[in-house]
Amino acid sequence: MSAHRALEEDFRRAVSGDLRLLARLHDHELSASDLQALARVGFPDNLGLRLEGDSGREALFFLCRVVASWAGLESEQPLVDALAADYAAIYLNHSYQASPFESVWLDEDHLAMQEPMFQVRAWYRRYGLAVPDWRRRADDHLAYQLEFMAHLAESRAEETWSALARFLDEHPLRWIGDFAERVTQRAQEPFYVGLARITAAYLDELRDVLVQLLGEPRPDPEEIERRMQQATRAGQRPDLAQPAAYVPGVGPTW
Repeated sequence: MSAHRALEEDFRRAVSGDLRLLARLHDHELSASDLQALARVGFPDNLGLRLEGDSGREALFFLCRVVASWAGLESEQPLVDALAADYAAIYLNHSYQASPFESVWLDEDHLAMQEPMFQVRAWYRRYGLAVPDWRRRADDHLAYQLEFMAHLAESRAEETWSALARFLDEHPLRWIGDFAERVTQRAQEPFYVGLARITAAYLDELRDVLVQLLGEPRPDPEEIERRMQQATRAGQRPDLAQPAAYVPGVGPTW
């Protein structure tokens, strides 16, 4: 294996591992064992992609301090309970109005399960993937999108990086900054503030790395919006039928 190929394989493993870890953290409430594991590995300083931008470094420093502070706890349970309340407010009952669903941010009426969800579903289908039950958790949930991007990063197909760049442009990067800002304003626990901020910074910096890999500049936001409006007018989305059967270990899993 050439040195260049070896470096690319290392990059694939690092990025896919990072994205899966972030997906898990956005997916479910944290237990005491989760807190211990995150502290033990030094999260988020263990991320494979080193964040070098101002926002990334600030988020990294902030979240490292939060996780390091857990070492002195006599009992994790009070923190687990507080984190569970914040998790519910963000991801379950939406009392913070910081939805993890793309449609809520991009739909004109801020409704869930709208056009963006179907566009994301079309991406999954293109790669033979489907979410377990879109009626219980829609396809455009942040955790699913992160898991899908990890799947793309692991692929060795020729178009892997261009597909990942396009998905980032057309989907999470259009709303993840607003999500992070809303969580920062309303969350009570600094962990979820840090998690939202580092996720937004990570995806932004990953896109910059892809510019270098592809040798192509990032399209500006106006160009992306024109592209998405044209796709919507052209009806480039699947219908309401239930997606292909979910296969554990193949589709996004948590």
